[in-house]
Amino acid sequence: MVKARHIIKTMPVIIAAILFVCLSNGNADEFTKADLEKWTKEFMTVVKEGEKLFHSNKLGNNTVSCDMCHPNGANTHPETYPKFQKQIGKVVALRDMINWCIQNPLEGETLKADDPRMIALEAYIMWERRGKPLAPGKH
Repeated sequence: MVKARHIIKTMPVIIAAILFVCLSNGNADEFTKADLEKWTKEFMTVVKEGEKLFHSNKLGNNTVSCDMCHPNGANTHPETYPKFQKQIGKVVALRDMINWCIQNPLEGETLKADDPRMIALEAYIMWERRGKPLAPGKH
């Protein structure tokens, strides 16, 4: 009986909270054409930085660059990740394979997931494969 009274007393607060959340999220996905243009410009800046890194030898301690094994980002097949990667011996994300390549052929230091260089490399590689259907786990 006490629980029922407590529920009845708190019901208006619960309903108000639900309405607030539902109504306030109505604007969450709205954006202007100017927003979209700004975001696209910022994204493409990151893609271009990734392209520069991919085609340079700045990620390693030797003269090897990503494009020596992968002429462009398209043949890295990012749409197939996560997948089992033989070199690593387990299912990994694209960034894990990027780090494997940096550490092994390039003889460099791995990058953290939030390193701007990692984000740029992922952006460039994904951009090169835009439009391809996702196929996680495919070999």
